[in-house]
Amino acid sequence: MRKLLPLFCMVSFTACNGPEKVETIVHNAVIYTVDSSFSTAQAMAISNGRIVATGTNEEINKKYRGAASIDAKGAAVYPGFIDAHAHFVGYGRSLFQVDLFGTDTWEETVARIKAFADGHPDLVWILGRGWDQNRWPGKSFPTNEKLNELFPDKPVVITRIDGHASIANQKALDLAGIKAGQTVVGGFIETMQGKLTGVLIDNADNKVYSQVPAATKETYTQWLQAAQKNCFEQGLTTITDCGLDAQDVEAIDQLQQSGKLDMRLYVMLSDNDANITKYLASGPYKTDRLFVKGFKVYADGALGSRGACLLQPYSDKPGWQGFLLRNKSHYDSLANVLSKTGFQMCTHAIGDSANREMLHIYNKYLGGKNDKRWRIEHAQIVNQNDFALFGKANIVPSVQPTHATSDMYWGEERLGKERLKGGYAYKQLLQQNGWIPLGTDFPVEDISPFKTFLAAVVRKDAKGYPQDGFQPENALTREETIRGMTIWAARAGFLETELGSLEAGKKADFILLDKDLMKVNESEILNVKVTATYIGGKKVK
Repeated sequence: MRKLLPLFCMVSFTACNGPEKVETIVHNAVIYTVDSSFSTAQAMAISNGRIVATGTNEEINKKYRGAASIDAKGAAVYPGFIDAHAHFVGYGRSLFQVDLFGTDTWEETVARIKAFADGHPDLVWILGRGWDQNRWPGKSFPTNEKLNELFPDKPVVITRIDGHASIANQKALDLAGIKAGQTVVGGFIETMQGKLTGVLIDNADNKVYSQVPAATKETYTQWLQAAQKNCFEQGLTTITDCGLDAQDVEAIDQLQQSGKLDMRLYVMLSDNDANITKYLASGPYKTDRLFVKGFKVYADGALGSRGACLLQPYSDKPGWQGFLLRNKSHYDSLANVLSKTGFQMCTHAIGDSANREMLHIYNKYLGGKNDKRWRIEHAQIVNQNDFALFGKANIVPSVQPTHATSDMYWGEERLGKERLKGGYAYKQLLQQNGWIPLGTDFPVEDISPFKTFLAAVVRKDAKGYPQDGFQPENALTREETIRGMTIWAARAGFLETELGSLEAGKKADFILLDKDLMKVNESEILNVKVTATYIGGKKVK
């Protein structure tokens, strides 16, 4: 027995010093870690859903032995893309409604609604989204006469592309009790010669949508799983959903816990009394895949529907400056309350007046430098005198680059050339705090993060317009854009210690691309494909 002891010790010593067992090794890759120095690696080891180490092929293969091995064959590997501002639930819902994106006339829009209704005769309500009158001849709002004629007994309501205007037929208006001459705080009911046109701006459509029956659990699950599938195909692994209610959070949590939903979600709660009462009492809520820590507030509407609140009248509508969606006292009061909690205040602000109002309120309660990371969502049109207010109180400008390339066709008509210079000013906004989160705002814009990359770096749309880029002085570099789509988007939701970069200890959310975004020619950016998507080391695409 005594003679066997040295041999036993030697075997034990060898075993203890052999390669460490891990679940997966990714090797032969160009791994963009997106760490502080934006370094690259060739390989990484993964266990228990987290990254154990990154390094060269030799370093990782010598130190670790994986139960599974992924040979990237030289492909680019990036952290899973994080969309810092989107509407995941709303996108899922839109996939089961009339698709009105890209229609070139009102007649085409009506034809799509009719075809959808014919194919879904059992629907009680006809819902749709995506129309944009700025694409149509004359760029004016239509009336609902044709919808009334085609659907006299079935309610129809269709949402503008930005979600800030709707067109409802007479049946839907009747069910909601909307009549000509009524007024709405933060909204506008359009009439023509004393008659309702069906056009409802911002808060004016709330009563119509309140009449739409709630989705069943099965339908809701279909929405989210369909949305998730499309996100994974685009390399999106975490989504910030801007504006949900408590019942949405509970449903999402149940789906995630039961293994029916893999998508990670950072949730902003809608600004209403029920959510405030429930969550301020209990505080932020967090699981492995869900984090509820923000409140989504709306200061104004959208530029496309002239609901954005401006300091001076619209250039194409004299005397009209838009409006705030609530009384100023509401924003001040809410900021006061949230400043004493762990919740973020995240306010949609498009017009220069809305941005100024919210920046002053934020500065009032944040009181200088801080780490509360209160956000201005969109920060679309900012007066040159107000940019410094972001940096003064570390206010985070959360922007969506494709808004610039969508709005550039008519933005100057709305604002005039001089005022437009303070619009979509991503480089100028980046300089305020040294970082900026990027998103898409889908389904308002396309879900593609590659279009985000193109719009941020090149300032062109999918058609390659304009030739020299739209206000190219506010373009971001490729590195800044990748950071905005990963680590900075994570930071905007207090998730940067868990997500957003491929570093030891972080969750193994990563994607493989067939072309390298840091090197691909400008003309090939939209041709880049995601070949695989992983969440927590699990392949989901």
